[in-house]
Amino acid sequence: MHPTVLRIRNRAAREALPRLLRPDVRDDLVRLGSDYGGWWVPAADVKPDVVAYCAGAGEDITFDLALHVAGCQVTTFDPTPRSIAHVEAVAPSDDRFRFLPVGWWSQKDTLRFYAPRDPAHVSHSALNLQATQDYFEAPVNTVAALMRELGDTRVDLIKMDIEGAEYEVIDSLLRDGPLPRTLCVEFDQPQPLRRTFKAVARLRAAGYDLVKMDRWNYTFTRQNGNVPLLSSNRHAKESGGSARSSY
Repeated sequence: MHPTVLRIRNRAAREALPRLLRPDVRDDLVRLGSDYGGWWVPAADVKPDVVAYCAGAGEDITFDLALHVAGCQVTTFDPTPRSIAHVEAVAPSDDRFRFLPVGWWSQKDTLRFYAPRDPAHVSHSALNLQATQDYFEAPVNTVAALMRELGDTRVDLIKMDIEGAEYEVIDSLLRDGPLPRTLCVEFDQPQPLRRTFKAVARLRAAGYDLVKMDRWNYTFTRQNGNVPLLSSNRHAKESGGSARSSY
């Protein structure tokens, strides 16, 4: 699809989707981070002792840092070499901030992450959204498995901007947990809109309310968050899995 046609399609979709999805907008949301990297979250989740997992650092972790300043325990995830260098340069040095150079997916694996068309951009896609040839390989795992490795018993807030992998990760969260109180998802483009509709419907069926749509950044909240981790039989299943070359 020609880039101009794609931009027109995306703009039209962004304008139409709020009328179709009808978010239940809350009046207690606050926006944290820069104009580019910021997200809307409930003010109640911006406080000490909140456990936040943020996937997709790019070269802007202002949202992650704002949570950290508020006293949250923040773990940031991104396997991209430029992102790793950026986080190392700006990350806090105390034990309330952790960084793991690993991607999120629906099983433990090693995947190819394909470069963006514009070399000035940092975000690589295991789904190869921009149909490029250059890539690097990196480990990926489920959120539940990473949670166990880190020794966390709950996650209160999840943010993911993971270049098309969000659908696989949503499936994994709904299957294995955790289901946090607040879930922030960027639905990266280009993707069939029916995938976004289906993902939103599945999250709503799991008890989530869609409370904010900011371009392709969607914020969901759930009354009964912090679902327990999966059973031992799923844990065993999760530790395996065959290697694949792309999403």
